[in-house]
Amino acid sequence: MSLEHLWAGWRLDYVQRAGAEERAGAPGECVFCRIAASGPPSADNGVVWRDERVFVVLNAYPYASGHLLVLPVRHVGDLHELDPAESAAMWGATLDAMAALGAAYDPDGMNMGANLGRAAGAGIPRHVHLHVVPRWSGDTNFMTTVGGVRVLPEALAQSWEKLEGAWPAR
Repeated sequence: MSLEHLWAGWRLDYVQRAGAEERAGAPGECVFCRIAASGPPSADNGVVWRDERVFVVLNAYPYASGHLLVLPVRHVGDLHELDPAESAAMWGATLDAMAALGAAYDPDGMNMGANLGRAAGAGIPRHVHLHVVPRWSGDTNFMTTVGGVRVLPEALAQSWEKLEGAWPAR
């Protein structure tokens, strides 16, 4: 078996700087806090559902149509920083997100998880969030595997309408 490597030595500076900034808690506006403060759920802000502790928003860079993020309203960087009420609310919202995705999209399966820390793949590691992604058999095709491109069949506004309409009543 052959193992090929792509060397990008120029990235070392970026990786070290990003890691140092994360450890230092580098200042900067949190996009998730801005969304949390953007008002009630709407197609404009992408928020599908919210309460006083958590909110659910469409991922602006989805892996699949309907890709949702479940977040605490409070700015915390890790799951262990959540208080018990926030933790329970996040789990409840995650279950509701899965139910809404099932009703709106009828997927063959779902991915649910968290990337905790930049090294684990978190694009925004200082505000913890869970991903809920609907999946279909064969949804990874040649465009993703060969071209490194994802093709999504609907606009985010259409995804918002489907999910908002399918959100379970509490």
